[in-house]
Formats: sequence, structure tokens, C-alpha cells
Amino acid sequence: MILNQKKMGPRLRGDTGLFHSERIAPKSPTMRPDSASPVLPFLVACAGIATFSAMDVLMKRLSIDIGAYNAVLWRTGTGTLLSGLAYLAMRPALPDRTTMRIHAWRALFVAGMAITFFWALARLPMAEAIALAFVAPLMTLYMAAIFLGETIGPRSIAASMLGLVGVVIIVAGKLGQGSYSEEALLAVGAVFLSAIFYAYNLILARRQAKMAEPMEIAFFQNFFVTLFLAFGAPWFAVVPGIDHAPAITGAAILATVSLLLLSWGYARAEAQILATTEYTGFLWAMLFGWIFYNEPVTLPTIAGALLIVAACLIVARKTPHGDPVEPAAA
Repeated sequence: MILNQKKMGPRLRGDTGLFHSERIAPKSPTMRPDSASPVLPFLVACAGIATFSAMDVLMKRLSIDIGAYNAVLWRTGTGTLLSGLAYLAMRPALPDRTTMRIHAWRALFVAGMAITFFWALARLPMAEAIALAFVAPLMTLYMAAIFLGETIGPRSIAASMLGLVGVVIIVAGKLGQGSYSEEALLAVGAVFLSAIFYAYNLILARRQAKMAEPMEIAFFQNFFVTLFLAFGAPWFAVVPGIDHAPAITGAAILATVSLLLLSWGYARAEAQILATTEYTGFLWAMLFGWIFYNEPVTLPTIAGALLIVAACLIVARKTPHGDPVEPAAA
């Protein structure tokens, strides 16, 4: 007997809609094939990075005014409402358990990544913070070795050493300014911690994008990040003033649009092709930091960023075709 689906409510992907006495297991999630040409996904991913960089401008101000925790909490909370309205309007089927588990697991790392990065961004120039964060793809190499048993070749080791030299140049340039604060050096450490979270996030992102639609990813990432951060609300949450509402709403919209663009791109092209789009973020950070915060870009920051980018490109060139990594938490 076939039941009316409207009376049954939303169903799991893989549910046939047939009434059986036995429980029906959801189907395994299907993987979307790549586009024939990577040009359009590449351009879309570039647009996603530009949009995300614009969001950083608003989040830097919010992190300075109300703290990184509250900036992320209220941004993702607002993002949950905005993306939720669009997602539910599509009358989607509920994700299966495997997909939902990846949504939640990735959101946990995104929450840690966001808190540590925006705490650092409130204390460092935008270009400097973005340049230091570029070590994340290099960290992914070693995480893949630890969690996935992959072998790291001499070329990858040399590339990681080159990236380390770039980091040393940036940090040495900051120390050489003579006007640094202890908090700024802690912020450098926070960027590295954020990069560790981001590195594992990269392992999950490609698989997630192949299993779910962009709007689904946007909604559940906002939802789970808000849920995880809400556990700390009794101790850390403060209600922002009405004057912060435009920045919070704008950051939520920009973050959601960026996530939609990047999810669309990563679902249609290999990660090794799109990874290079991340480095356009440094150009946007230099421009936005100079325009909105009057932040000068120093020669050590540019030189260090170039070495880190070169190291990441060396690694990207040796990555085999296909999915470079499989998520450990699938």
C-alpha cells in the first residue's frame, strides 16, 4: 500500500515511500560526477573566495567589538535562519545518516576554525592572518598520513619546509617591527591552530560537496556550528546591540553565499584544481585591509606568502587525479 507522503512528513533519502513491516535502510549517498571542463567551477570558486574575504571585513569589526565567540555565534545563528528558509522552501528529503554525520563532523571543525581565526583576525592585519593560514594545505599532507596512512614523498617534505621558511619570514618581520604585542604573537599561534582545524576540514569538504546540494550544506553547517557554540552560551554569550545587526546580517549573507559558491564548485571539479583559488584570498585581504582598516602590507608578509603559496602549488602538482583524500570520519 502506498501512503500519501504529505501525511507522512519528510522522509530519508533512500526511503521508497512504501509501507513495510520491516525497517527500510536508507540508500548510500550518490556521488555527483565532475564537470567536463573545470573553467566554470574554477571561476565560481574564485567568486566564493572573494565573497568570503568580504565577510572577513565585517567579522573583523564584530570580533573587535563583541569578541570572536559572539561574532561567530550570532553570524551562524542568523545564517541558520536565512539559509533555513531557502532550504525548507525546497521541500527537501532529510539527509541519510552518513551525510548527516559528515555535516555535523565538519561543522565541529568549522566552529573551532572560525573561533580561533577570527580571534586572531581581531589582533592581526588581514593580509598577515590570511598569509599564515595558507599553511593549512601543507598540514593536510601530514594529517592524511596520520589518519589515512598516505605516504609523504621527498617532494612534499621539501615543499613543507619551503612553506615553513615562509612562515618564519612573516613572523620574523613582525618581530622586527619592534611594536608587536604579546597578544599579537598569541594571535599568530591562534592562526596556526585554526589552520589545523581547516586542514582537516579540507579532508571532509570534497566528500561532503559530492554527497549533498549546496543549500543543504549551507543550512546544516550554520545549524550545527550554532548548536555546538550554544553549549558555551551561558558563560560567553552576550546580546549584541542594534548597531551590530547590519554587520551580523551582512556577514551571515556573505558567508552563506560563499559556502553555496564553493560547494557548487567543489562538487564539479577536483580539489587539486580548485585549491589554487584559495590564494586569491591574499589579494582580497591586502585590498580590503588597506581600504577598511588602513593596514599596510609589509615586504616580509608578501615574501612569506609567496613562499607558502609556491610550496602549496608544488604539493598540488604532485597530487594524483581523483579525490586526493577520503574523509576519516565518513
